[in-house]
Amino acid sequence: MFRNYLKVALRNLLKNKAFSAINIVGLATGLAVCILIVLFVMDELGYDKYNTNADRIYRVDADILFNGTQFNASASPEPLGPALVKDHPQVEQWVKINNQGDIRIKKGNDNIQDHNAAFADSTFFKVFTVQMLQGNPETALTLPKSLVITESTAKRYFNSTHVIGKTLYVDNSTLCKITGVIKDFPQQSHFHFNFLRPLIDTWRGNANEWLNNNVHTYVLVKPGVTQAQLQGYANEEVRKNVYAEMQAQFHLSGNDLEKGPDHYRFPVMKLTDIHLHSDKSYEIEANGNISYVYIFSIIAIFILLIACVNFMNLSTARSANRAKEVGIRKVSGSTKADLIIQFLTESVLLSFFSLLLSLLLAVALLSFFNQLAGKNMQLSAFFASWLLPVLVVLVVVVGCVAGSYPAFYLSSFQPIQVLKSKIAGGFKRSWLRSSLVVFQFSISIILIIGVIVIYNQLDFIRSRKIGFNRNQVLIIHNAYTLDSHIKTFRDGLLSISSVKNATISGSLPTDTDYDQEGWFKNVEMDAKKVNILAHLQVDKNYIPTLGMEMAKGRNFSDAFASDSTAVIINEAAVQSLGLQDPLNKYMYRPGDNNKAITYHIIGIVKDFNFSSMHQKIGPVVMELRDNWGAIAVRFDAANTTVLLNEIQNRWKAASPAQPFSYTFMDSDFNNLYSAEQHTGRLFISFAVFAIFIACLGLFGLVTYAAEQRTKEIGIRKVLGAGVGGIVTMLSKDFAKLVLIAAVIAFPIAWWAMNSWLESFAYRISISWWMFIAAGAAAIIIALLTVSYRAIRAALANPVKSLRTE
Repeated sequence: MFRNYLKVALRNLLKNKAFSAINIVGLATGLAVCILIVLFVMDELGYDKYNTNADRIYRVDADILFNGTQFNASASPEPLGPALVKDHPQVEQWVKINNQGDIRIKKGNDNIQDHNAAFADSTFFKVFTVQMLQGNPETALTLPKSLVITESTAKRYFNSTHVIGKTLYVDNSTLCKITGVIKDFPQQSHFHFNFLRPLIDTWRGNANEWLNNNVHTYVLVKPGVTQAQLQGYANEEVRKNVYAEMQAQFHLSGNDLEKGPDHYRFPVMKLTDIHLHSDKSYEIEANGNISYVYIFSIIAIFILLIACVNFMNLSTARSANRAKEVGIRKVSGSTKADLIIQFLTESVLLSFFSLLLSLLLAVALLSFFNQLAGKNMQLSAFFASWLLPVLVVLVVVVGCVAGSYPAFYLSSFQPIQVLKSKIAGGFKRSWLRSSLVVFQFSISIILIIGVIVIYNQLDFIRSRKIGFNRNQVLIIHNAYTLDSHIKTFRDGLLSISSVKNATISGSLPTDTDYDQEGWFKNVEMDAKKVNILAHLQVDKNYIPTLGMEMAKGRNFSDAFASDSTAVIINEAAVQSLGLQDPLNKYMYRPGDNNKAITYHIIGIVKDFNFSSMHQKIGPVVMELRDNWGAIAVRFDAANTTVLLNEIQNRWKAASPAQPFSYTFMDSDFNNLYSAEQHTGRLFISFAVFAIFIACLGLFGLVTYAAEQRTKEIGIRKVLGAGVGGIVTMLSKDFAKLVLIAAVIAFPIAWWAMNSWLESFAYRISISWWMFIAAGAAAIIIALLTVSYRAIRAALANPVKSLRTE
């Protein structure tokens, strides 16, 4: 019997090829997009869960507030980890990590610029789950000048993983013996170190200081210990050690600190929360954002709803043309149960075809989606998870719901009524179908508004005056490798005609991590009046090279010997310090033995963005001091390639064994907002898919409407109606529905996008034209979709139309 139902179902689907294709493609597209978004969400939620003890590992951060200046960092004092283990038996282990970043490796006669190096305690392998391919994890990082590398790094330098005992010459200074080879870190990790060196090999002059937040501290707690308990232990260390050091250095007691709004805390964060919930300074790598997970999850649900609504809408519309089939079947002896099973079989079969097509579409689109999202996801994760069974259940439910209308409603008709066509009029109007069309286009318009707002915010970031000129600035990295020749090299660059200026400084505005130091207005250095300022170490060419503007005073100059103890502050620092006339006033910061070092203010630079636009411009102090991290070169060259070749040749002449590494400042600036750029591209893609699915449904409905009104159209043409009048007749009802959808969508879209914009300190305003543009775009798209089928109906021969039954 079921075979017969299946055969009849296939026959009906083939008979109505156009409607079947629209239904299958619409639902399949929605399912495919939903699959891709779920893969993205699963990938984001899966970070760091590869660690066996992921639920027991925490990172201890710093949260400091002094005089209205906030310092949130993913770093903490070096003594903290050992103290937690020593004082609290519930804390099982600690590891401290000092992120080095880039590293230079000598291979033959060349120095290769490599990446992702870090210094770590020997306990690294006791906290994190890392597979050691070669070596002993207990001893790999215990001895000075040892080195642990990843499998891919070993193959890159030695074409083998059997490299224990071999050496690599690191940073032109240290011959390191390889003591371990580990598997590459999984993609879903918040760090991906290629080189691990013992922490004892890095400078540790402040290893016992509690007021210096200079390492990443991770702790492993014993089973059953909660985050709240660990936070209590961290708070005890603050009261016991931090407050004592503050009292000794600044004569500020913990009680005094706790009385006011200021605070000094070590918040603990779950390892598995870091990727999506941490946006602190000094992060090892750029993290994700839980907001985008929520946004894309909602979009996935919306697109799936649009597709399902489409499917049900078209199924119920098409069922109207099968009323006579029901009557004939009943006259021929079919029972109500037979008809219900037949209609449900057809609907479920159609939805299963959609599922199969959706898997093919997901496979085809995955590479493109990975490019948009900056991921490397595999569809195998989909088949290895709970998602496939859920989708199978979903398509069955959608098929049953879509088929329930014809199954239960049509099967209940009396044959005599159906065969006399007494119910046909009931299908010409349907409030349910109209409501579903409004629902579809409401979501589509919300997505269109989202695209407009995101695009304009990203354009605002790119074009906003940020206080410095990032265009046509070349940044030469690792300039310290030039050593004593660096200033000669910089002066040589100035002799190139297209080079306008050059500055030597590692404190560039496109770097988001700066030293934060306490500064005072008075020589007494009262800790209650400390101001936390970003501290930039610059030379006299810094301000002119980067195109910054002085608000008052002057720049550093060789003409003034006293500039060695001079500083320039920004306008935000003037407000933070509460200075009325800051020029020639004095500032102080702690030096050796906590003695005050005196500086005089010679200039005020206009505010400039030295961090992400998610944060307001903070107070900055510039000091004239050598910082050889990079050279920024302002140029004006029609042929950038020629300039690069000339600079690279000069580099090779000055430092032939060192790699030449460079970026452009405008690219570095844009990279600060790579997450927003990925989001924008994904949002645009999802909006296009949503509109496409909605238009498929609209096309199917107007096709149905034209079929239902075939004779009416023929009669109107015989009586003199033109093509334009008939197209208007068929289109106006759908245009009204889109207008209603726009009215519903506007307030929802405003609320959603305003919430997203709140994460930016510098943002656009949501303008009225954005809503008008989105509504107009939706109406135009809808009318174009409707008009194509309406024009075909209007151009049909009225003689053939009047012969139809």
